[in-house]
Amino acid sequence: MLAIYGQALALVLDPYVLAVIFCSALFGLFVGCIPGLTATMATALLVPITFFMAPVPAIAAIVTATAMAIFSGDIPGALLRIPGTPASAAYTDEAYAMTKKGQAEIALGAGLVFSAIGGLFGTVVMITSAPGLAEIALQFSSFEYFWLVVLGLAGAVFIGNASVLKASISLILGLLVACVGLDNPAAHPRFTFGNTELMGGVSLIPMMVGMFAVSEILRFVTHMDPPLKLATDKIGNIFTGMWELLVKYRWPLVRGSALGTIIGIQPGSGADMAAWMSYAVAKKFSKEPEKFGTGHVEGIVEAGAANNSALAGAWIPAIVFGIPGDSITAIAIGVLYLKGMNPGPTIFLKNPQNIYAIFLVFILANLIMVPLGWLTIKAAKTVLSVSRNILMPTILLFCIVGSFAINNTVFGVALILFFGLVAFVLEENGFPVAPAILGVVLGQMMEENFITSMIKSDGDVSAFFTRPIAMWLAIATFIILFWPVGTWLWRRSRAASPAPQKS
Repeated sequence: MLAIYGQALALVLDPYVLAVIFCSALFGLFVGCIPGLTATMATALLVPITFFMAPVPAIAAIVTATAMAIFSGDIPGALLRIPGTPASAAYTDEAYAMTKKGQAEIALGAGLVFSAIGGLFGTVVMITSAPGLAEIALQFSSFEYFWLVVLGLAGAVFIGNASVLKASISLILGLLVACVGLDNPAAHPRFTFGNTELMGGVSLIPMMVGMFAVSEILRFVTHMDPPLKLATDKIGNIFTGMWELLVKYRWPLVRGSALGTIIGIQPGSGADMAAWMSYAVAKKFSKEPEKFGTGHVEGIVEAGAANNSALAGAWIPAIVFGIPGDSITAIAIGVLYLKGMNPGPTIFLKNPQNIYAIFLVFILANLIMVPLGWLTIKAAKTVLSVSRNILMPTILLFCIVGSFAINNTVFGVALILFFGLVAFVLEENGFPVAPAILGVVLGQMMEENFITSMIKSDGDVSAFFTRPIAMWLAIATFIILFWPVGTWLWRRSRAASPAPQKS
C-alpha cells in the first residue's frame, strides 16, 4: 500500500500535473463566481481539453475545478444574493443578510474555511471506504448490479426537491436516449432512423455539454436580467474569527461533513441537496434557531461543509460501481472510460496508482482552495464585473469546438445544440435535467445486467431475490420506490382519524 501511494505521489507531484491543477483551480473559481454558470458546466467545458491529457491530469482537472466552483458559488451569493452554483443556494439569503450587516468577510471566510474542511472530511471517508467497498463489490454478479442500478435510478427520482412525476419523465427520456444505436444485447439498430451517425448511439459528452452549457446560454439570451450590483465595496480579513467559529461550531461542522458525505454517496443526490438538507438540520438542532435567516453564520458553517464533502462522497459509487453520485461524476465516468480507467471494483487491481493519485488530488485541491479562494474573494469585484455579453458567446464557441473535436464531425455540434434546446425547454417547465443524464449513463448497464441475469436463471425472475446481497438491494429499492406512497397513505389516515375529545 505504501509503495502504491509512493507511486501515486510521484504522479501528482509531476510539474505538468501541478500546473494542470493550478490552472483548473483558477478556472473553477472563475466559473463558480459567475451567476448562472455551474460546477457541472465547468466540468463539461473541461472534457474536450482532457482528450489531450494523460489519465491522472485529466481527472485532476475535473476534481480541482469542481471543488473550487462549489466554493466560489458562495461569493456572488454573499455579495449579490445570487448563488453562483445551486450548491450555494441553501444559505444565500443567510450570507447576504450578513453582508448587509457589515459581516461579508465572516460569511465568505466561513464558506471558504469550512468548505475546505468538509472536502477533506469527505476525502478521508472516500480513501478509507472505497477500497473496502471494492472488495465487497468483487462478489457482485449481474443480479446485484441490476438492483444497484435500479436503486440509483430510484434515488435520482424520489430523493430530491423536484416533482416526482417530472423527475420520472426526465428519467424516462434519458433511458430512451440510452436505447439508441447498436450497443445492446441483441446488437439490433434501435431508433437510428436510418442515420449511420446514430449507429454508435448518442455520445454522452456532447449530450451533457449541450444540456448543461448550451441550455444556460439560451436561458441568458431569453432572460435579459438587469445589471448586477454588489452589496459591498470593501471586504476585510476573511480569516479573522475563524478559529473561534471552529471551536464554537465544531459539532455542526462534523454533522454537516458527515451528512454531506452520506448524501453524496446516494446516487442522484449531489452537493446542492446536501447543502439544503444540512442547512435544515442545522436550524433544527441549533440552540438559536430564531436567528436563522437574519444573518447567522451557523447555517453557513454546516451547509458549507456539507456541499464540498458531498463531492468526495459522490465519487465513491462512481469509482467502485461505475454509478454516478451526481451529474459531475456522470461526466467524470465518461472521462474515466476514455482514459482506460474503467470504473468498477477492478479499478484497484489495474493500475491502482492512478486511482490513489486521484485521492491525493482531492486532498491537494481542498488545501489550495484556502489561499486561492482568499485571492478570489479579494478580486471578487473584478471577477463579478465581467460582462455576460462577452462571456456567453465565448463559452458557446468552446462548446462547439470541443464537440467537433470528439469525433471530428459536425454531428457532434448538432447534438449539443439539440440537447441544449431540449434541456432549456425541460428546465423552463420545471423538469430536472439530472435524472435524464443518469438515465443515459445507467440505462445501458441496467439492460445488459437484466438480460444477462435472465439468461443465467433461464428466465426465472425469482433469482433476482434469492441471492442475499441482491435481496437486500431489492428491499432498499422497493423502500425508496414506495416510501412516498406509504407517507401519503399515512398522512391521509391521520387526517381522516377523528381527534380525541376532551373529557
